[in-house]
Amino acid sequence: MANFPIKRLRRLRYNPLIRDMVRETELSKNDFIYPLFVVPGDNVKKEVKSMPGVYQLSIDNLIKECKEVSSLGIPAVILFGIPKHKDEKGSEAYDPDGIIQRAVRAIKSEVKNLLVITDVCMCEYTSHGHCGLLKGEEILNDETVELLAKESLTHAQAGADIIAPSDMMDGRVAAIRKTLDENGFEKIPIMSYAAKYSSGYYGPFRDAAESAPAFGDRRSHQMDIANAYEALREVESDIEEGADIVMVKPAGPYLDIIRRVKDKFGMPTAAYQVSGEYAMIKAAGKNGWIDEERVMIESLTAIKRAGADMFLTYFAKDAARWIDKNRK
Repeated sequence: MANFPIKRLRRLRYNPLIRDMVRETELSKNDFIYPLFVVPGDNVKKEVKSMPGVYQLSIDNLIKECKEVSSLGIPAVILFGIPKHKDEKGSEAYDPDGIIQRAVRAIKSEVKNLLVITDVCMCEYTSHGHCGLLKGEEILNDETVELLAKESLTHAQAGADIIAPSDMMDGRVAAIRKTLDENGFEKIPIMSYAAKYSSGYYGPFRDAAESAPAFGDRRSHQMDIANAYEALREVESDIEEGADIVMVKPAGPYLDIIRRVKDKFGMPTAAYQVSGEYAMIKAAGKNGWIDEERVMIESLTAIKRAGADMFLTYFAKDAARWIDKNRK
């Protein structure tokens, strides 16, 4: 291999047109999935204090938001619901007339060319804030899986394009796939939160989704932050059970996991740039400590460079506008 002065790596950096030609990783609007929080009521648009620019929206305002998202060229949204009433069994999660089910029907009726993904979990709907049914303080796996499959079916019946279980119960992908297939929804893909870590970066989300646990934490089912090989076992298990897309969550602190998953399985791979990642960039930008737009793009580029084919990000609209501004 040639050495300096014959080899000058800066030759491909001097000119911005050359830099564009040799750029290895390009962001695209097709990469983005925009998370949205839907609540009961009318004309509700309540900003989440820990997530500037993110709102709890009633269905009428959700429709307006989805139309804007579609107009920006973002292909997909993922919905999180906050019910009117919560109970120990999270019954509104699988109510055919629940908040998510009504929201999906409204979006599919009013907004064209937008994929609707639905998050499937119990934590937003249970009075105790945990991801499944309880026996004392134990989260029951198999009994919860039955309800998750039931919830998924009601989402598909409402018109959801992709089902995304986020609970991390064992066997839930297989149960959801079986239920969907038996009811004529064999064409509906499953995007599994396959390697979801028990992370400290979720705090602002729990404000937005009103899903903080009433006691304890979620370490009995979400993954230990120190483990990497376990993530590969989790992903492999979900693929075997029928997952069509696998997800790593969070994204930024787990770029190594994204890379390992993509390299090992070659599956369509999603990553979730979670609320804490978003909130930190927003807060530092507001204080003038960083260039918010530059760091936003750098963080998203890193996620894609690590191997993600798509990412859930609260920056989706801002990033789409940045692409429009910088790709003319």
